[in-house]
Order: sequence, then C-alpha cells, then structure tokens
Amino acid sequence: MIIITNIQQLVNVDESGRAVKVGKDMQKLNTISNAWLLIEGDEIRDYGEMNSSEFQQFINLSDVEVIDAENGMVFPSFCDSHTHLVYAGSREQEFVDKIRGLSYEEIARRGGGILNSAQLLHQTSEEQLLDQALFRLDEIIHYGTGAVEIKSGYGLTTEDELKILRVIQRLKELSPLTIKSTFLGAHAIPWEYKDAPDDYVDVIIQEMIPQVASEGLADFIDVFCDKGFFTPEQTDRILMAGMKYGLKAKIHANELDFSGGVQVGVKYNALSVDHLEYVGDEEIECLLQSETMPTILPGAAFFLNMPHAPARKMIDAGLPVAFASDYNPGSSPSGNMQLVLSLACIQYHLLPEEAILATTLNSAYAMGIDDIMGSITRGKKANLFITHPIPSTYFMPYAFGSNKVKHAILNGQKIF
Repeated sequence: MIIITNIQQLVNVDESGRAVKVGKDMQKLNTISNAWLLIEGDEIRDYGEMNSSEFQQFINLSDVEVIDAENGMVFPSFCDSHTHLVYAGSREQEFVDKIRGLSYEEIARRGGGILNSAQLLHQTSEEQLLDQALFRLDEIIHYGTGAVEIKSGYGLTTEDELKILRVIQRLKELSPLTIKSTFLGAHAIPWEYKDAPDDYVDVIIQEMIPQVASEGLADFIDVFCDKGFFTPEQTDRILMAGMKYGLKAKIHANELDFSGGVQVGVKYNALSVDHLEYVGDEEIECLLQSETMPTILPGAAFFLNMPHAPARKMIDAGLPVAFASDYNPGSSPSGNMQLVLSLACIQYHLLPEEAILATTLNSAYAMGIDDIMGSITRGKKANLFITHPIPSTYFMPYAFGSNKVKHAILNGQKIF
C-alpha cells in the first residue's frame, strides 16, 4: 500500500457515481484540503483530512509506503481522448508553409498533410514506430497524462493501417498508461482514389474493418467527416459497417465547415464528436438529445489559426464538453495536456474548474473509461499526479509555460 500525505488539496473528488458533468455543474469542482490518500494495489482505496482517525489508522500500518506530497496538490491524471501519436517523422516544412500563407487544404492538395504522413509511415518499420511512440508516451506522462486514446489513419492501406494498430497493441503491453485504440482508415482519400472515393470506402468496409475486428486491434472506429474528406453518406456507410463488428463510433466533425458530422455521429450514438470549430444551434440541439460527448481540440485550432469551437455557448446551453490534445505531426504536434488546460481557459473562456473537469472526468467519458478514471474516487484506478507546491488550483492553467507535475503515479505505482 501507498499513502500520500501532506496534500495541500486533493482535487476533483467525486463519489457521486456520475459519468460526466454538464452545463453549470462543470463549475463545481470538489476538493479536500490538508489531505491524505491511500492506494492499495492499482486502486484508490481511501482518502480524507490529515486530522482524521482513519489517517492515524493507516499511517501506522507496517506495510505502507509513505509519499510526502510536501504541500503539493493531487489531481487525477489527465485523460487525453484524441491523439494520433503513432506516426513517422515530423512535418515542420509544412509548418513553414503555413507561416508563408498556405492553408491546410492547399498543403494537402500539394501532397502534404495526412498523405505526407502516410508515405513516411509506409517507409517506417514497426519497431521504429514503436520506439518513436514510446518516447512520446513518456513525454506525456511527465506532463500528467494517465490515459490516452491513439488512432490509426496514417496508413490508408490495409497493410499499413494494421501496422499502426499492431504498434498500438504493443504500446498497451509496454506502457503504464491506460490506452484505447481507434481505427481511422477513413482519415483521408489516398491519391489513387481521389477520383473514385467511394471505391476507397469499399476497401475500408470490405477489407480493413473485417481484418481489424478479427485481430481485435481496435476499441473504436472513427471517420474524418468534413469538407474535402468524407461525406455524411460515406461516413454513414463506414460507421454502419463498424457497428456490425462491434466497433463503437467516434467522429472527426465540423473542423473545416458545417459538415453534418455531428448529426451522423449522434445518429450512431458516437462516444464523442471531435473538433467542432463549426457548431451552431442545430448541432447543439442535436447533441443535447444525445449521450455523445462534444470534444474540443484547442491545439489544432491554435496551431492552424482556425476559429475556436463555441465551448462557452455549448456549456451555457447545458452540454458537457471534453478537451483533448489531438497530438499529431501536422496540426497539433504536442501532447501537453497542461497546455490544453490553459488554452481551454485563455482562448475558450472556460473557468479553471470547468477546464479541469473537461480534461479529466469528461474526457475519460469520451474514451469510455469514466468508470475507472477521471476523478479521485474510491475504487477507481490510482492514476494521478502530485504537483510542486502551487498557490491554488487556478495556478494550473495560469502558469501555461511551466510543468507543475512533480510525481506521477500510474496503476498504483510511482513512475517518477
């Protein structure tokens, strides 16, 4: 057993059993001051105030390891519900192209973007992909992430999509992070199908999905339903095929235009619809009638100078929102969830309480793990981090340029 003592504040304590927080409830962040927390195995067993009788009982056990938080705070680990972090190389030349004024779509038409990453990935071995991804996973652990969803989508052939998903499978075995995998064969139209995109949809449905499912390589299925990518009708076909194989939907929607992606996602009871730069009253009303989590990816909008998703309007309408990093080489080359937390406050006008819930409990829901992660709750997995001493919870998004994490605990084990 491990007991963490001298915790200035234990943050996001929740015994309500709720899967998400919505609307005005996102402003309510429960904390315990001058606290302790007990870990048994890989779970949170108990917690409370330092002056409690329970603390005296546990601190005197012979087999308990004591970690002194030294007046730091304890948060549940961030849950990053949208990444593409298995990729080859980098795309900094496109970064310069963007500075010179080329749009995301113009770069894609010149062979850049997703197709560029697909070509690089084809030339990269599984072992090289694994090594690169393990480095990125170690990096995000040090910024406080304890769970991450990873998508394929830089393969765009059956062989290479399976290659990515097999790497993700190995990451699940090697990394202490809680990892979910998503099949995203419908990330872009390959060059050879640019005049016959429905033929590529047929490949996804007839070849890729059956093989992905037969090898048990994916938890979810995703489609980039947006202007210049996959239409709602094509998305509908792909999600229907995935559903037949037990793959729950997640959707890239409305990043570039009002695409209909939100509506088709809700139709298939998608776990989340992600990006959402273009969302109006119709989309909000649709989401209010659903169990789908609206997920905002501020790193991509920041990096591409895109419009901001109307997060404040969605919350004020009574919706929950989640925030994730979209860690990928082209539009969001960072998995730093502390930065995501800051962007949620600075650019999307979330209160710190709302932003913390959007990157923990609500983002855990967006990757299907709200029952085991996302809050400080008895019986949930002991994935959490201890901060350096900080003056308040508000300091987490306020100090956007510094790493506030001092120690990370994953699966009940101290990682650093």
